[in-house]
Amino acid sequence: MQRTRPVGDVLLKVDDITLSFGGVQALSGVSFDIRKHEIRAIIGPNGAGKSSMLNVINGFYHPQQGQITFKGQTRKQMRPHEAAAQGIARTFQNIALFRGMSTLDNIMTGRLLKMRSNFLFQLAWTGPAEQEETRHREFVEHIIDFLEIQSIRKTPVGQLPYGLQKRVELGRALAAEPELLLLDEPMAGMNVEEKEDMCRFILDVNDEFGTTIALIEHDMGVVMDLSDRVVVLDYGRKIADGTPDHVRGEQKVIDAYLGVSH
Repeated sequence: MQRTRPVGDVLLKVDDITLSFGGVQALSGVSFDIRKHEIRAIIGPNGAGKSSMLNVINGFYHPQQGQITFKGQTRKQMRPHEAAAQGIARTFQNIALFRGMSTLDNIMTGRLLKMRSNFLFQLAWTGPAEQEETRHREFVEHIIDFLEIQSIRKTPVGQLPYGLQKRVELGRALAAEPELLLLDEPMAGMNVEEKEDMCRFILDVNDEFGTTIALIEHDMGVVMDLSDRVVVLDYGRKIADGTPDHVRGEQKVIDAYLGVSH
């Protein structure tokens, strides 16, 4: 797969992350990095700790051990709004949209951190607030065009089929102009055509916007086609890390997916 943007230096690094809930160990000493402009896949069987790792990266979970370095700043934990402000956006395994709001309004919520106008101006929608919202709306319209969802821009998202809702959620994340985009099973529940569309958009986001992407995905064909590098988790531990071809040949990975080691 040819990539128009070369992979750069390390953007995010996780070191020795350990996370537990009571007696349940979700992650145990996990370390890996994500480089600028790459597509980094995190894979593993159900319960391997993949979503927990994304939740640690963007501040939903706070690890008991280890640290994360993002854009050169090392931290042990961060709140979700701080992660968003620093350039980390997220989609979820279960769609988290405002079902009664239109596609346009849902994507506009992704611009909230970018809005700077005085609250009173926003309330009256006049002066600087009106000018600012016009600029943000123009940016959102660009995303709507990019994702080819012009025909549903005014449709309440609760009325949309599942695949289009996933695309709207991607649009809302892109509206925040993230440097690092975390995608939690972006193709779960999709048919073949919907998966092909989502793969194309993920590649386009990476190439045209220059966005670094970390994704969780169970479809191994998608992982092998999209990813620059893959990290494999099993029972909360890292068992492999490398290029798709390298990881696919690792016996530990084969055993984990076939259930041999269990």
